Amino acid sequence: MKKVILVTGASAGIGKDFAKHLLQDGHIVYGAARRLDKMEDIRTLGVKVLEMDVTDEATMLKGVETIIKAEGRIDVLINNAGFGSYGAIEDVTINDARYQLEVNVFGAARLTQLVLPHMRKQHSGTIINISSIGGKLALAFGGWYHASKFALEALSDSLRNEVEQFGINVVVIEPGGVKSEWSGIAADNLKKVSGHTAYKALADRFIPIFRSTEAKNAEPIVIVDLVRKAIAAKNPKTRYSGGYMAKPALFMRWLLPDRMFDKMLMRQFE
Repeated sequence: MKKVILVTGASAGIGKDFAKHLLQDGHIVYGAARRLDKMEDIRTLGVKVLEMDVTDEATMLKGVETIIKAEGRIDVLINNAGFGSYGAIEDVTINDARYQLEVNVFGAARLTQLVLPHMRKQHSGTIINISSIGGKLALAFGGWYHASKFALEALSDSLRNEVEQFGINVVVIEPGGVKSEWSGIAADNLKKVSGHTAYKALADRFIPIFRSTEAKNAEPIVIVDLVRKAIAAKNPKTRYSGGYMAKPALFMRWLLPDRMFDKMLMRQFE
């Protein structure tokens, strides 16, 4: 069944892959991002592009109104827009920390609020929140990023129980390592923020590991296929995970006490 799908963060990385592949599946896909020029390639394929900043109320309102006016419905919202701000919690400015939460949490929450009345009216819909295995476990230097993903997981759980009565599904996708620019950007950010502070020695151990995992990471299609499953299922799972080390890491987080899990993680950076 052809569905009307809104994907945020569609200008790069996995968001762009979502838009391209879901379009190929025959859906009507709207790709949203701050920069329209970065979506010109998917526009030529047939994706309908929207200029949207998830920290800007006006652009989110306009985007949702545009879709409803043109299609009369929104069947799937994929909250994918996000980034990772890396650095020691002591070193990251509170303004930067706020912006991390503004994009990864409040942006997704506000856009969800905007689409829910339309989904309730049609008594159907699926909200897919792109979290991370970093929404279940936390590494050093990723405190604010992990805080945003832990929050997104909790919001998704509450939301699922609130909107099930209206025939709306809420799904969390938890990627592990996926090939993208993400690791390199995180490493550069970590070096900039904590590479010259009291945390320099530990940061110097982390940065090469960030970069070395890039070759081991899964292809984006692995996560695209999880989203496809969630969209196609009448009763989707509440969570799907995939990508490099996703399932082993989540299992060990569930199995081990905190201190033992900490030691296991930190050994990877020795």
